[in-house]
Amino acid sequence: MAAEPSGEHPPLDPLHRRLVTISLALAVFMNILDVAIANVSIPTIAGFLGVSAENGTWIITSFAVSNAIAVPISGWLARRVGEVRLFVICTLLFTLFSWLCGLSFSFPMLLVARALQGAVAGPMIPLSQSLLLSNYPPERHGFANGIWGMTAVVGPVAGPILGGWITDNISWPWIFYINVPVGLIAAWTTWALLRGRETPTRRQPIDLVGLALLVVGVTCLQVMLDKGNDRGWLGSSEILTLGVISLVVLVFFVVWELTEAHPIVDLTLFARRNFAVASVAMSLGYMAFFAAIVILPLWLQTQEGYNATWAGMATSSLGILGIVFSPIIGRLADKIDTRILITIGFLIFAGVSFVNADANTEIAFGQLFLPRLIWGIGTSCFFIPLITLSLSGLQRRELASASGLFNFVRLLALGFGTSIGVTLWDRWATQHDHDLTANLTAYSPQTREWLDQAHALGLGSLQSLEALTHTVSRQAYMLATNDIFWVSGWVFLALIGLIWMAGPAQRRAP
Repeated sequence: MAAEPSGEHPPLDPLHRRLVTISLALAVFMNILDVAIANVSIPTIAGFLGVSAENGTWIITSFAVSNAIAVPISGWLARRVGEVRLFVICTLLFTLFSWLCGLSFSFPMLLVARALQGAVAGPMIPLSQSLLLSNYPPERHGFANGIWGMTAVVGPVAGPILGGWITDNISWPWIFYINVPVGLIAAWTTWALLRGRETPTRRQPIDLVGLALLVVGVTCLQVMLDKGNDRGWLGSSEILTLGVISLVVLVFFVVWELTEAHPIVDLTLFARRNFAVASVAMSLGYMAFFAAIVILPLWLQTQEGYNATWAGMATSSLGILGIVFSPIIGRLADKIDTRILITIGFLIFAGVSFVNADANTEIAFGQLFLPRLIWGIGTSCFFIPLITLSLSGLQRRELASASGLFNFVRLLALGFGTSIGVTLWDRWATQHDHDLTANLTAYSPQTREWLDQAHALGLGSLQSLEALTHTVSRQAYMLATNDIFWVSGWVFLALIGLIWMAGPAQRRAP
């Protein structure tokens, strides 16, 4: 491919900017929605294709592994192909593989289609961000990130609800078929509007060693995170082996990329103070955020009798104000110090976390739903200004690489946060169960009173003891859930100090 003329294009006029924004937002929404939409459908899909629910989780793992590998190499691919071409190609292939997922007549076919879908999904997120910013004037970058962030907030919230409804009322293949019209419209519109604004390309050598190290390291790490809690973490030789391999390979990967003349991932971006601080804040903040997001519906379904739909509804409220405030916070990010907005976001996260840390087993739906409305404002203040801060001061040619690396960090944080959160939740619940059980004796007045009330309701001695055991277990998991929110709140407060180690966001020169 011949190198194209260098130099940056001027921003688009307002009408074409709106059309490009809608087109890119559709593709981002489709991409992020597909990460979450299959989660609630795993039991149905696994049963239809004749595998266990545990094996069915590979539907998620295959997508996550290939996606995590593809995200950080987005910058290198964009330099070889061009950002507009690569985005349109990936969008069309994502649409094709979504269609093949719906057509799958066997579990291996679905896994292959999902892995390919994840691979082409990887570059779409950073490229959409890079293309959006490159077509807005520098003084409007915060607003552009706000629109982008709005779609990123809606996807994870709408995914489980939409996936559950489609699976229950239509059939599971349609959770993939709905991508087809959206993908075709987004690809056609993007190409029609931006094909004359392609980025320069060059024949950069392929860093095969770096690519191989990335594939092996990330694959082992992702599988370890997905399966660690089920296998007992380091008590399992399989998980221990995966952990050692991923650690050794990724350390070697970092050393190799820092000394390679043409690295496949530009790790020197971490030398930029704002990018490094924003990446660390995103990692720790996203881990705490997702640990709390995952644990709540898990607690509601396993201990409080909620079904998947109502558990999803209880957690969905964070997306409502997130949608409303994302473009508002984006506008503010163009006018005031982004560190102030991020601080507000962390304060909101901490406050809501501490409120949620006071839950009990009789908590009403409204008490779950309403605090998360405010959390949606915090999500906008956290996510969008951090993106703006991470990309501040970078040149146009660096945006795709920086966005890819930043989103790679976010994906790893999501995996770590989910795995660590579930593990701590289980272990803390076990500890609380032991502590509560230690106070239950045959001579305890409270125990005797509880058993007498159970007998008065017509329960036999064995039934009463089983009911008491179940009550203790519910209390233990409730206390463990509160612990997760309590720790998350303190993490968010600690991150406020970290974010002020960054400098003010610098607007990229036109």
